Amino acid sequence: MTRVFSGIKPTGHLTLGNYLGAMRRWAEVDQHRSDALFCIVDLHALTVDHDPARVRRLSRQAATLLLAAGLDPELCTVFVQSHVDEHARLSYVLECVATDGEMRRMIQYKEKAARERARGGSVRLSLLTYPALMAADILAYGTDEVPVGDDQAQHVELTRDLAVRFNQRYGHTFVVPRATCPQVAARVMNLQEPTSKMGKSDDSGPGIVYLLDEPDVVRKKVMRAVTDSGRDVVYDREERPGVANLLEILAACTGGDPAALGEGYASYGALKKDTAEAVVEVLRPVRARHRELCADSSYVEAVLRQGADRARAMARPTVDAAYRAIGLLPPVSSVSSVSSVSSGAEVVVNADR
Repeated sequence: MTRVFSGIKPTGHLTLGNYLGAMRRWAEVDQHRSDALFCIVDLHALTVDHDPARVRRLSRQAATLLLAAGLDPELCTVFVQSHVDEHARLSYVLECVATDGEMRRMIQYKEKAARERARGGSVRLSLLTYPALMAADILAYGTDEVPVGDDQAQHVELTRDLAVRFNQRYGHTFVVPRATCPQVAARVMNLQEPTSKMGKSDDSGPGIVYLLDEPDVVRKKVMRAVTDSGRDVVYDREERPGVANLLEILAACTGGDPAALGEGYASYGALKKDTAEAVVEVLRPVRARHRELCADSSYVEAVLRQGADRARAMARPTVDAAYRAIGLLPPVSSVSSVSSVSSGAEVVVNADR
């Protein structure tokens, strides 16, 4: 079967964008058609200033919401990145294959570094090198496909380059993965800033619909969404980003086509109302299942424990092979050490005779 890997970073509460752009597809498509792994990539959350307790809390919430969204541990592997040592082991090896220039060309690094410098601050080294960790996340499992939004496609391209380079220099070790992007609502935009992604680590609460928002809160946020000049409801991502965002959200929730849906509305108010109700309905079962799972914490813990065991068993052979290929001496097993000591002792005894 095709192997799929993707992850969620616990840097904020999960949003409608996370659900429509990734999580729903994972539950409805990927886990059924492939050997799929879905990971809470908590090590990536350490690349910026963070509250340790909040990272732990958000990691658990993310795991619970993945299950609430429909991921079935009988069909796929759900686990936490830091629970599988192979991610960190392989990350350093890939840093030894990547170049400084490649890391500095990453758009997310350049944007975040520029914002920090503008504030008079600096960024952590891990923010520069984390694409190597992301590549390790993918390559450790022999991943064929990585479902990502277009903002992460550059990192998958780097992963492909590192895999090819490693294979050419040290022998074929890694599967070269490819990125896959859903066609509709792959990138849900902020309701207040429709040219910016609806990011979970963003502080602009009014423009972000969180998966655990109450229905009335969802309705209020959607009804206050920024639209565009003019009165016609037309799907035009470039000229009418606010309306286009609402139409794409409505289309993703109802299974329609954004352009065709736009032809059925004479006012922004009617579009907003229908979009708000569609979002409330699509999130209703997720919120209900989340409440059930929160009342059964032992189940979530068992899923994460079993998922880490399964992921570790998949990743270790590939990472061990990468260590051998790049020139690292395999560890001496404890059994071999005992045998050597016993053999040596016997030689000494014989010599004394």
